[in-house]
Amino acid sequence: MGNYLGRGLDRISNIEILDNLVFDNSSSYSITKSSVAFAVNSAQSCLLSIDGVVQAGNFTVNGSTIDFGVAIPSTSTCNFFLHYGTGLITVPSDGSVTESKIGSNAVTSAKMFSGFANGITMADQWRLTTTFTGNASPIATNLERNDSVGYGKIGTGMTESSGIFTFPSTGIYFITFSSCLYRVNADAVMNTEIDVTTDNSSYTIVARGYTGTGSLASNYNPTYTSTFLDVTDVSNVKVRFNISSNNQNNGVVGSSGTNTTHMTFLRMGDT
Repeated sequence: MGNYLGRGLDRISNIEILDNLVFDNSSSYSITKSSVAFAVNSAQSCLLSIDGVVQAGNFTVNGSTIDFGVAIPSTSTCNFFLHYGTGLITVPSDGSVTESKIGSNAVTSAKMFSGFANGITMADQWRLTTTFTGNASPIATNLERNDSVGYGKIGTGMTESSGIFTFPSTGIYFITFSSCLYRVNADAVMNTEIDVTTDNSSYTIVARGYTGTGSLASNYNPTYTSTFLDVTDVSNVKVRFNISSNNQNNGVVGSSGTNTTHMTFLRMGDT
């Protein structure tokens, strides 16, 4: 024989003990529990006794009002008033829960979405507007937010000062750095780097893209690198972007009209 995992047999139904009615020669009375209005499910959920006679089905209910259809003498006594819940039925049938059965303000957007990840809450993109040669640690000038036709960002976006990017809020961020590099000779080696600080002071290279020795000089080379960054403190955790080369004549291509050398920032979730 299997084990019963449901409600104890001593509590086969949900029963509410309601306040006894006080009769005053009327037919209609307010239903309360602990002096607070109580809305019942239906007349079939109610059981009461008047002068020792159990009453069931010989009255109507509407919310927190019961109507006997006839006047009840003020000399009569309500011995008990019980309201029965759903008993063993723990899952309502499809479409059976109506709006009137849900308490006022019981469901709000804050309650519905609390604790849920709400998708990407910040997306932003910046780019280098002007080509330059040599090294840069960091790229500190000629940076702008993408303003091409159709561009759209999500949230406040990043702020930039002298090449240092500050995050609008804490969270886990996905950061990419794409660049177009120009090598002037076949022996040129160029690096693109994502540089991070967690104390707003010392920086560490956390991602690097290379373009190395090739057989051709004077050619363009794309690089790409990326990282995830846990921004726990917007005052101390920041990011910047570097270019290093073994030949100061090598170049980094920028454009104010298209994303040639550019950085993307996506907030993926909470820290």
